[in-house]
Amino acid sequence: MPIEIVCKIKFADEDGNQKEKEEGESESLIGDEVPAAGRDLATFASTSTLHGLRHIFQTGRLGIKQSLWALAFLASLLFFLSQVVKCALYYLEHPHVTAVDEEVMGEMIFPAITICNINRFRHSALTDPDIYHLANLTGLPPKDREGHRDSDLMYDDPDMLDIVNRTGHQLAEMLKSCNFSGDSCSAHNFSVVFTRYGKCYTFNADKKHPKVTRQGGMGNGLEIMLDIQQEEYLPIWRETNETSFEAGIRVQIHSQDEPPYIHQMGFGVSPGFQTFVSCQEQRMTYLPQPWGNCRSSIPGEELLPGYSTYSISACRLQCEKEAVARKCACRMVHMPGNETVCSPAMYMCADQILDSMVEDTSEKCSCPTPCNLTRYSKEISMVRIPNKGSARYLARKYNKNETYIRENFLVLDIFFEALNYETIEQKKAYDLPSLLGDIGGQMGLFIGASFLTILEILDYVYEVIRDKVKKVASRKQSPAKKPSENIATLVMDDNKDQSPCETHGRHPEGAYATTMLPNHHRHYTHHGVFEDFAC
Repeated sequence: MPIEIVCKIKFADEDGNQKEKEEGESESLIGDEVPAAGRDLATFASTSTLHGLRHIFQTGRLGIKQSLWALAFLASLLFFLSQVVKCALYYLEHPHVTAVDEEVMGEMIFPAITICNINRFRHSALTDPDIYHLANLTGLPPKDREGHRDSDLMYDDPDMLDIVNRTGHQLAEMLKSCNFSGDSCSAHNFSVVFTRYGKCYTFNADKKHPKVTRQGGMGNGLEIMLDIQQEEYLPIWRETNETSFEAGIRVQIHSQDEPPYIHQMGFGVSPGFQTFVSCQEQRMTYLPQPWGNCRSSIPGEELLPGYSTYSISACRLQCEKEAVARKCACRMVHMPGNETVCSPAMYMCADQILDSMVEDTSEKCSCPTPCNLTRYSKEISMVRIPNKGSARYLARKYNKNETYIRENFLVLDIFFEALNYETIEQKKAYDLPSLLGDIGGQMGLFIGASFLTILEILDYVYEVIRDKVKKVASRKQSPAKKPSENIATLVMDDNKDQSPCETHGRHPEGAYATTMLPNHHRHYTHHGVFEDFAC
């Protein structure tokens, strides 16, 4: 007959013991923090790719050898950091260098050539109303053909554009001969353009179909003979802003992408001389901020109204027009835009505005250099014309006397020195890859580290912080330790003459058979520890 014995077994909570063990380790770590950290750091140092650490952080006391290694490592680290600071400061200065090179071409686009007669108005083309309206500009006394004074005169409102176009020097009358690369040309190859000098003319202005030259040297460019028509120059009664004391023409060599700004960027050619202009194309590339101050143009973006490409000349013309329109409510003939053209009387206002922009720094136009620019360097030489033999020939040919030929005729010869162009390019002297390369070189030279070494250090710091946080959180959340009591039913077979005490005596503590505790063996046979056992 089976005998059922009820026993009271007292177990200690295994989880509590485990937590007590962890807390004991934590308390040991807090109480003796330096040795534990040293052991962890020594393990990291032994596996780190950072040179020198394995010789410094070793188990045991800090010896002389470790101290010397630590001093050497710190010295190398300080020198490395100083070099990094120098490299970073140099990079933040955004330095640049200029590279000059030369490219040889089989053919080159010929530049645009703008010419202007220095005299703005032909005297014979001025009518009485013109003289009346232009009195303030030309200095001529206003009167009609009968000699009446201006108080008796009544004329219609003037059209300044019509006056400039009609009274300016006509190229068909000035141009005596024209030749480009061995082919003859005429006034039809020039386009009309208005500047501060009035009506001017530009050769090769069409940028869609520009003329090209296939050989350098004299005779392979543009050669023209001009009559400046000094007899048409205005007589000087008094000095005005438009009064000119010179005789000749103004010339500007520029690209097809920029308008002429000839009154400031042109050069003069005198009658009585043949002037040779040997030029070379220069293609300049500048850097934008922060390395430079150039202005980049985005394809399709209209930076300046009326111009497809940004240029310094276009920017200045636009800026001057805005200043004149703001103060005088009109624009001058040579200025872009759709505003009303200034009348001759308002030209005085416009001239004053332009003069103030030159003198007053606060009124100056801010026109940054474009990032891509084409310029033409020039070498100018001249010889006197005509000689005695050619003077008589030219006088007969053009039905003029020799004195007129010497005082009015000039020859202009513009050509490429050679079929090559010069590139002047700004380049970054120290960019981000260079900075990283220098830092990497200094890092490898002084401390033997790399980018992956930095990741190792960050990973170690992360592990240390994570462990600290976990241990602090586990200490705050651990419950009070309480022993657990359990009632177990012990079933014994009556065929076995064994008492509970005998059974207990034959088994070591904590090693009872699973059949003895049928109600609790799943929870305590492997994890529980007996504290008391009573039947």
